[in-house]
Amino acid sequence: MAAAPKRPPLPAILIANTFLEGEVVFRAAGGWTPDPAQALVASDEAGAEALEREAAAGFARNEVVDAYLVDVAIGTDGVPVPRHFRERFKTLGPSVRPDLGKQAELRRS
Repeated sequence: MAAAPKRPPLPAILIANTFLEGEVVFRAAGGWTPDPAQALVASDEAGAEALEREAAAGFARNEVVDAYLVDVAIGTDGVPVPRHFRERFKTLGPSVRPDLGKQAELRRS
C-alpha cells in the first residue's frame, strides 16, 4: 500500500504554473488567477481534497503543471499569505522590476 502524499498544515491554497507560459497562478472560485488574494483557502481536509482534485483536473486539461498546496496565514486584510519564503516570493511576481508588469498591478503593501 502506497503512502499518501504529505500535505502541508491548514489553511492552505493551491499554487501552480500555467502550462504554456509558466506563469504562477492560484486556484480561485472562477478558475486559475494570477492574484493570490483571490485564491480559494482550504481550512479543512475536505477543502484540501477538493483543491487537490482541482489540481489533477487542471493538469489533465493541460492548464497547469506543478500544482501543490501551500500553507498560509490569513492577513488582517483577509488575504492568504504563504508561510514559506519560496511561495511568498512567487506571489510577488518577478523580482527584477517589481514596479512593472502584472506584479505591479497585483502588488500588495
